[in-house]
Amino acid sequence: MFRKVHYRLTLLCGGITTFILLIMSFIYLYVSESGLKQSHFLAFQRDTGNLIANFEQQTVITHTWLAQMESLNSFTISITDNGVPLLFSERMLDEKRKATEQEAMDYYHSRYAILTDSAFQSYHTAYPFTSSDREDYYASYAYIPRENGETEILILFPLEHQKQQIRTQRIRFIVIDLTAMVLLFLFSFFFTKKLLIPVEENRLEQIRFVAAASHELRTPLAVILSCTSAIRGYKQGGAPAKKVSPQEEETFLSTIYSEGQRMRRLIDDMLFLSHADAHSFSVRMEPVEPDTLLLNSYEAFESLAKEKNLRFHISLPDAPLPPCLGDSERLKQLTAILLHNAISYTPEQGSITLALSCSLSCTGHSKTGTAVFNHGDSYTVAVIDNGIGISDEEKAKIFRRFYRSDQSRSTKDHFGLGLCIAEEIVHSLKGSIRVEDTPGGGSTFLVELPVIPLPRPESS
Repeated sequence: MFRKVHYRLTLLCGGITTFILLIMSFIYLYVSESGLKQSHFLAFQRDTGNLIANFEQQTVITHTWLAQMESLNSFTISITDNGVPLLFSERMLDEKRKATEQEAMDYYHSRYAILTDSAFQSYHTAYPFTSSDREDYYASYAYIPRENGETEILILFPLEHQKQQIRTQRIRFIVIDLTAMVLLFLFSFFFTKKLLIPVEENRLEQIRFVAAASHELRTPLAVILSCTSAIRGYKQGGAPAKKVSPQEEETFLSTIYSEGQRMRRLIDDMLFLSHADAHSFSVRMEPVEPDTLLLNSYEAFESLAKEKNLRFHISLPDAPLPPCLGDSERLKQLTAILLHNAISYTPEQGSITLALSCSLSCTGHSKTGTAVFNHGDSYTVAVIDNGIGISDEEKAKIFRRFYRSDQSRSTKDHFGLGLCIAEEIVHSLKGSIRVEDTPGGGSTFLVELPVIPLPRPESS
């Protein structure tokens, strides 16, 4: 599936960029060719204007001068004096040239003569012209009145060189565009492949998530079905069995309840992560006293720590901390996850510390001795234990869903979702979470959360 999506994205990205490239190339070519034609036409007008001005000042036109002007400017010049072509015997031998000049003259009289004809003053007009054999020219017609008659001049400039320039430019752009298209499609191929890596990893993560969830649900479900069959008097497979005693029935019911609770916790965790993936779980901001919240968490887990013969301590700042905006329920859930993990993976006679500290910028205090927070301040919650510890390799994996280290796989109360949920809670509160080694052994989880000060009451 991802291969097909990869190819389609490559075609889409490459096609769009290629389309934009072609549009920009066409626009550039149009502007460039229009500018080239306009500059050539203006140059033709200037050159023919100078030539006609020189002609007006001369009383004698020689074949040498005429040939020199034609060769110098690549012109074809035709001159008639009182309707008689000059140099008739030589120039009229070229029938093609004669026909082209006549077509250019007829074209002028049909299009421009009515606008410019005057028998009393000289004038000249430049215009584009295409002959009957589809050859393009710039043409210039000039009328010069004289004392003993009139002189007409027709100048033709073939545009083959201009067309060759345009063809060369177009070929160059075609080569450039084809090369760019190949490079764009290659770039799109590798770029979209890299772009799809997180998507494919997420899909594989979902597959692993579903497989792990199915595995975790299968075990308690099998236990529940087995206990139910025993209570009903059937062996596994449907064969009749002896009826259980009331004491055994109570044991089976207790097991069913315990496994049902385990399934409920797993489903609740999975629903939480589902809401986190959809960015749909809510965060209710309210005034929170962080030291009071941690003290309540300490009291809630103190008895559990005593049951495992663990030394449980709490460390709070000496100065009272002011309330700040936060989600107390999410913070309680976060603290409970970290403390439950620490108690579960710390051996008897071990030590656990729950600590709260504020950032260095939180150094000012009010007149009552309460710390004053500002925007940009933060506080850090630390859960420190001297338990089994976490290897450097596993530190990058423990926040994955359903990931459990080898030492904890035998613990039924842990599905490998707690730290993943903790990370989602921390991110929802715009904070960060990390794990470090405790000096002497064990793990230290550090949660850094930004402080959002309460709005200051307006002074009356």
